[in-house]
Amino acid sequence: MKNFLFAALFSALLFVGSSHAATVDELVNDAVSDNKSVATASIAELRSMGTVGLDALFVKYAAEIERFKKDGVVDAEWQKIATALDSVAMQKDAYASHLFWYTDIEEAKRAADKKNRPILSLRLLGNLDEEFSCANSRLFRSILYPNAQVSQYLRDNYILHWKSVRPAPRITIDFGDGRKIERTITGNSIHYILSADGTIIEALPGLYSPTGFLTYLMEGRRVDKLAGQLLPESRARAFMKYRQLSFNQIKAKRNKVVAASGVKLTEPAISPNGGLVAPTAITAAPVAMAKMMVVDEYSLLRVYDDFAKFEASVGFDDWLKLSGYYSPIRKLDDNSISFIRRQNSKTGLSEQEFGALFAKLDSFIALDTTRNDFLYHTKLYEWLNSDRGNENLEEFNARVYADIFKTPGTDKWLGLYASDVYTALDGNGIIK
Repeated sequence: MKNFLFAALFSALLFVGSSHAATVDELVNDAVSDNKSVATASIAELRSMGTVGLDALFVKYAAEIERFKKDGVVDAEWQKIATALDSVAMQKDAYASHLFWYTDIEEAKRAADKKNRPILSLRLLGNLDEEFSCANSRLFRSILYPNAQVSQYLRDNYILHWKSVRPAPRITIDFGDGRKIERTITGNSIHYILSADGTIIEALPGLYSPTGFLTYLMEGRRVDKLAGQLLPESRARAFMKYRQLSFNQIKAKRNKVVAASGVKLTEPAISPNGGLVAPTAITAAPVAMAKMMVVDEYSLLRVYDDFAKFEASVGFDDWLKLSGYYSPIRKLDDNSISFIRRQNSKTGLSEQEFGALFAKLDSFIALDTTRNDFLYHTKLYEWLNSDRGNENLEEFNARVYADIFKTPGTDKWLGLYASDVYTALDGNGIIK
């Protein structure tokens, strides 16, 4: 069966170009060559083919990939195969997701236009093809991208792109006896659904459950397909209408969840400087909606949300209650479970400990999904449907990292260093 599939793929490559088609069998073999220069050149050629090059590797090394999924044994041969897969896909652990990522947005736009698909553009700290990218993106690689339904839907309906916002800060804890722990310590990621010309349709901050993520992917694809039949001005209104409807759904469900959970929301009455809180433009905006009725459709499509004012009154246990209603815990799919087990195979966890790990992870995913929709997603809808909604992707993303993720590009320390804090260390702990 594998030989038949490879032959079919080889025949398909005849339509890609004679230079590629004539050497594809050699390329997938040379991609794992012991000669690094030969392997590097072959990998670069396979990557230039796009998804076809990645598919060729998956067909050629199907047995090895399935073996590794089962036993997780990293030998010299697997290291070469994994390097080839990750380098062509531009994603760490590509064996689990089978996803091809562009790192040039203009190339992604051309591919999206050619295939008549939207773009899923990921912004992250660090690089997606490296182990130590930010925590969110690592969770995407283990929970979202390997998920069978999510992976298949992305391959069939989207062009994928990622861009690093800045390096992910890492910390090493040295216990002084040979033991060390290395971690990233801050950083957030966001997925944008874009039309082929780069217009923002949807913005999904942080981690979502596979079910929630897939729902937004499907809605974004559907809206992009419908809007593709409209004139540019009408497309802009169509995207705004979609965001307004999605905002209304989140808000309505949020209200029901708050009522059902019994969580008490307390609006702060005192500002940080001790004075009374003055009405903000956002809280006053709904009152002005009646006046806006006589303006235009764009005004009517504005959305406003100030739920963040309650955040200080909602404790961790309250968030757990809310997430239990809003994002009921669902078991991860088999692909993600095996992925996580492989990653932790050398830690010596017992089955009981694995059970506790998965239970905590399930709860965390539900919690993140709920907080992201309640606090941040609605705010992004507000921004996108406002007068500033015509910002280009780079400008909008800079605002997201500054105002939503609280890690502005102007702060080179990402909030991890303060000049007014004394550490009793030479140079205040800064090495360089």
